[in-house]
Amino acid sequence: MDKQQQEWWRGAVIYQVYPRSFQDSNGDGIGDLPGITARLEHIARLGAEAVWISPFFKSPMADFGYDVSDYCDVDPMFGCLADFDALLARAHELGLKVLIDLVLSHTSDQHPWFQESRASRDNARANWYVWADAKADGTPPNNWLSVFGGSSWQWDTRREQYYLHNFLASQPDLNFHNPQVQEALLDVARFWLDRGVDGFRLDAINFGTHDAQLRDNPPLPTEMECPGAPRSNPYTHQRHLYDKTQPENLLFLARLRKLIDQYPGAVTVGEIGDDLQYPTLAAYTRGNEHLHMAYVFTLLTEECRAPYLHRVMAEFLDEAGDAYACWSLGNHDVPRIVSRWEQLGGSAELRGRLLLAFLLSLPGAVCMYQGEELALPEAEVPYELLQDPYGKVMWPEYKGRDGCRTPMAWDASANGGFSDGMPWLPVAAEHIERAVAGQEAQVDSTLAFYCHLIEWRRAYPVLRHGNLHLLPAHEQVLAFEREHDGERVLCAFNLSDRPARYELPLRWQLEHLNEAGFQAETVLGAIELPPLQAGFARIVEGV
Repeated sequence: MDKQQQEWWRGAVIYQVYPRSFQDSNGDGIGDLPGITARLEHIARLGAEAVWISPFFKSPMADFGYDVSDYCDVDPMFGCLADFDALLARAHELGLKVLIDLVLSHTSDQHPWFQESRASRDNARANWYVWADAKADGTPPNNWLSVFGGSSWQWDTRREQYYLHNFLASQPDLNFHNPQVQEALLDVARFWLDRGVDGFRLDAINFGTHDAQLRDNPPLPTEMECPGAPRSNPYTHQRHLYDKTQPENLLFLARLRKLIDQYPGAVTVGEIGDDLQYPTLAAYTRGNEHLHMAYVFTLLTEECRAPYLHRVMAEFLDEAGDAYACWSLGNHDVPRIVSRWEQLGGSAELRGRLLLAFLLSLPGAVCMYQGEELALPEAEVPYELLQDPYGKVMWPEYKGRDGCRTPMAWDASANGGFSDGMPWLPVAAEHIERAVAGQEAQVDSTLAFYCHLIEWRRAYPVLRHGNLHLLPAHEQVLAFEREHDGERVLCAFNLSDRPARYELPLRWQLEHLNEAGFQAETVLGAIELPPLQAGFARIVEGV
């Protein structure tokens, strides 16, 4: 395998599938692996180079698969190992790489490792999880908080100790300070690599190692932000210095990278939620020793105006150094992008097209979440149908993640063609109106635009591999230059519902890249953009 084949991931478009909601093949109302296999052609036609599949391992499903009880088997809800092998083979036939979602920082409390660990203080796996004695007054060992609300310590009556859980109480944290734990997790990665997967998306990967001294977290300074949780969650009130992102975590990632490198072309994509997002991104992806790439939460917020995005890009350039980013505007944990950024105005379709153009113009790889290609809005799920435990705890200020997890709409039939049974979450009526079959029949649909723009981007190495030079901030417009091998391209985005004029250096002479499909005009010394439109132009002269 040559270097280009090994580095297929540089600039790649990765399509995320949430298995429960992609396609049900057996009528039980829950998506499964054979259903994904049946729909892989959709992903290939879209122009993606890889598919990331959220967890399908054996699990009691307290957090819908992110609580693993067996890392090396498929939950019967989704099928079996033979079904995964068939999916992998079909994806490779279509030229798609397959990344699976490994949840290494914690397991389910139903995992045999934890069942043994909690049985006593002196068994073979007694130190495989993070256990600590209570304070003298019986309270938890420190002030650490769970992402899902409340203390991150749960009392266990068998050991008469607390165990750490950064998420649900049924998701105990593994003890990465124990070399045996690291070896077991490397064996898990090896099992799937030997099976033929092309890499891993690593869930909450900076949560792996905790502070061995169990020091209290300080309050979050007012000028800082805590990403990855709503402000109504007390988790956002702490500066998370000691419960995650510890230096020892990089030592484990270095071991994982050595294993991955034994499988040419295999890659890692890390999820990083940290108070210092860009420095952590840089530390986790710098060089060839740790992760290949990672994404952070700066574009997964509700803030979306041009000045904010300019600040995000400026901080990335200033703080991330030579980090390799995998940018994302949406996933299974945040409201759908066309609703989350509704304040931009215009229709969901206009916003969807503009935001794809922005995403595909960023340096690095990109992740797209299922349904973004249809401009699906956030679905309204009433409390009585809510499934997400996070939403049930935080209701009504935070309604949880079900609104972005409702099933895909493939056609106008009952349940949008997702299932012949009762779907685990309702299929939104407005999603059926935007179903795949209907959009495939329209030459000017959002789906057609996505296919076109992804193909268009592939024709310009400058957009996949070029450096980014940020242009001056503007109230309505985000603008930057991409440069690669002497080619320079202007990328400008009107992030408002009003016409915008962006001043350019007078020395610049531009040549439109009109095949992108947007309406923009260049006049002497400026580019004029209609509302919610992008402009792309080759810089043919000027400095």
